[in-house]
Amino acid sequence: MKTRNLLAIALLATAPLFTAEAAAGNTGIGSEIRQEMANARKEMRIELAKARQELDTGNLRLDDGFQFTAHDGKKSKRAKVELAPAEITPQGDLLIDGKVQAINDGQRRQLLAYRGQVITVAKAGIDIGQRSADAALEAVGDGSWVGLLVGAMTGNLERRIERVVKQEIEPGVRSICRQLPAVLESQQRLSANLPQFRPYATLDADDVANCERDIRTEFASR
Repeated sequence: MKTRNLLAIALLATAPLFTAEAAAGNTGIGSEIRQEMANARKEMRIELAKARQELDTGNLRLDDGFQFTAHDGKKSKRAKVELAPAEITPQGDLLIDGKVQAINDGQRRQLLAYRGQVITVAKAGIDIGQRSADAALEAVGDGSWVGLLVGAMTGNLERRIERVVKQEIEPGVRSICRQLPAVLESQQRLSANLPQFRPYATLDADDVANCERDIRTEFASR
């Protein structure tokens, strides 16, 4: 749930402010806001549960890249290379441009291990997204519609949401950074043993080494 959507909920909910009912102190507005928040939580959790299931049951795309650092020159050059679509299936098959590659049992085990590690990182990102969205909704809270309107107009509400969300995101992203060395090791081993995979090994030592530094820089700029 993005900040602007939360603010829109607050502003739309206060539209009856200028009606006679609102002037009489109608409490239905507060109920409407609470219902919007409940609906937002439910919708978010459904979507994230669907994303987790798709990670488990779908093919893992490789040609989208696996990058964590900022857009440096090396990443820009790498992005210019056109790679054929590649995927790792839940069964450990490697598909390149839709064609099943010939692999042995050892390579299949390595593909499955790498797939599992990447999915673990992706799920950690989903968990961070859920905690952040929950934190944003909690920041809006069950306050009065007048308080939400004033907060939205003055920017206090947005700043409060950003502060709370940052507190949720930063530790989680740092924990992802600490998983990258194992992912890199797995990727390098697979790349050495399976030449067809090598062009898709886009995570490198600089990504791992700079991950937490880049996170600190990113959050310091906010």
